[in-house]
Amino acid sequence: MSDSLNALIQKVTQQLAVIYHDVALDMTHQALAERLVNEMRIGETDTPPAPYSNHWSEQDVIMITYGDSLIKAGEKPLNTLRDFADNYLQDHVNCIHILPFFPYSSDDGFSVIDYSSVNESLGDWQDIQAIAQDKKLMSDLVINHCSSRSLWFENFVKGEGQGHDYFFTANPHDDLSQVVRPRTSPLLRRTETANGEQYVWCTFSHDQVDLDFRNPEVLSQFIKIIRQYLDNGVRIFRLDAVAFLWKVAGTKSINLPQTHEVVRLLRTLIEHAKSDAVIITETNIPNTQNLTYFGNANEAHCIYNFSLPPLLINTLITGNCLYLKRWLMSMPPAQDGTTYFNFIASHDGVGLRPAEGLLSDPEIGELINTMKSFGGAISWRTSESGEQKAYEMNISLFDALQGTTNGPDKWGMQRFICAHAIMLALEGIPGIYIHSLLGTRNDYEKLKNTHHNRAINRHRWDYPTLEEKLADQDNPHAKVLNQMLTLIDIRTNQKAFHPNATQFTLHLGLSLFGFWRQSLDRRQSVFCVTNVTDQPVELPISELNLVITESWLDLISGLEISDLTKAIELQPYQTVWLSNQK
Repeated sequence: MSDSLNALIQKVTQQLAVIYHDVALDMTHQALAERLVNEMRIGETDTPPAPYSNHWSEQDVIMITYGDSLIKAGEKPLNTLRDFADNYLQDHVNCIHILPFFPYSSDDGFSVIDYSSVNESLGDWQDIQAIAQDKKLMSDLVINHCSSRSLWFENFVKGEGQGHDYFFTANPHDDLSQVVRPRTSPLLRRTETANGEQYVWCTFSHDQVDLDFRNPEVLSQFIKIIRQYLDNGVRIFRLDAVAFLWKVAGTKSINLPQTHEVVRLLRTLIEHAKSDAVIITETNIPNTQNLTYFGNANEAHCIYNFSLPPLLINTLITGNCLYLKRWLMSMPPAQDGTTYFNFIASHDGVGLRPAEGLLSDPEIGELINTMKSFGGAISWRTSESGEQKAYEMNISLFDALQGTTNGPDKWGMQRFICAHAIMLALEGIPGIYIHSLLGTRNDYEKLKNTHHNRAINRHRWDYPTLEEKLADQDNPHAKVLNQMLTLIDIRTNQKAFHPNATQFTLHLGLSLFGFWRQSLDRRQSVFCVTNVTDQPVELPISELNLVITESWLDLISGLEISDLTKAIELQPYQTVWLSNQK
């Protein structure tokens, strides 16, 4: 055995000892480590990953989509998606996150029946591979729970076969008062099994039954699943709802030390199998808790910037950037080998837990009421004290930004593009929901048919109809796509927008939100400033302290800054990216 392989086994052994320190196993930690390394097929010739390596650049932009967000009669949706990418995304967007593309029973894919198969209504593994040949592919690893209709759970009910011991059960008399829930449904599902009545832990819904990672067979199965995804071209893993993975009665059962160690273990195995593979943790929790998933640059490569969507929307509907600026100032620079995953819209709603402690309850209440007035819905959770609290706002981003707290206005398009101009320039990798690229509005019909709040922002486009709209340059959807791709193209050509480039917050009052980016080689500086109000605002150039010996221009408009002593007037929701390099 090579020294590097032996070192890997010893590292995994130590990680397993932390995870299972109070769990009796029928094998040693080292024997389990050797098994997992073998299941991941890490061999003597695999090169250990270089520490603190950034596997990304300013050219990385991820589009988030369902496999069937675009539908064309007689064609597999994954082929339609690939056609859209070929015809419209081309070199603008180099990564695609396909939301769960497996057979499922509920939650639009997040209740997985079979992890090893592609949902036949979408296509097959060859279609996934074809997309992975042209774009970096991001996939969900729905690791906390699976479907109650899965073979595993059927075997649990029967009390025999693979899966019979894969699920977490509890006693209704256990102390579960502290458990953090993202839903209002009962935590435990009463289930009749061959072994008698059992109560299965369900963090989300009773169709999404939680897996029991105290059983190393569950971990082993997921290592095999990860290996299969790697073989089929997946290079970015989104660990769905991973914060809830380890449970202990009498605790909050969220963010437990064993959960963090499992993330570290998965990173170790994944990056030894494919040195450029990346883990992103999906932890929709308060900001300070979310940041812990970086670890010491040894857990997630990327974490979702969950506080960005509610704070940015709040800024643009109030015309006041105070809270967004405070938050940005408090965010630590990501170490090399880690970065933020920035997004402002997704298949889920706009989470409110990440705004807790950043916005006051009355301010969150005003935000909620404004979104409701714009046609949005609100989803609720049960808090630790048993009260009902707003968990997320369900609304398309285009509709969320159609106006201010005073109501709808004429600035909706500008406000929407402005939000993305801010997001695209921030430290981190930008992720853009397909419905943001297309300016899709609230889908009230789907909401009515499904009775699921999140359906409002999960529209399915008839692809030929969409093509007609995109061919008409005066159509709002075509205007949105063209403006978005233009901004993306500017971003991907600026070294100062590398995900790990330096970032400092600017202090320009409450109407102007700004920050400074500097490239890793320190040659390029970009001052990113946005008027977040519906009135013109003057930007005093002198307050930016631009170096007088350099030439400055706005990358977005092309305006050259010839006099550094004068102010320039920013129109409502206008953004400038002032750079010393073209």
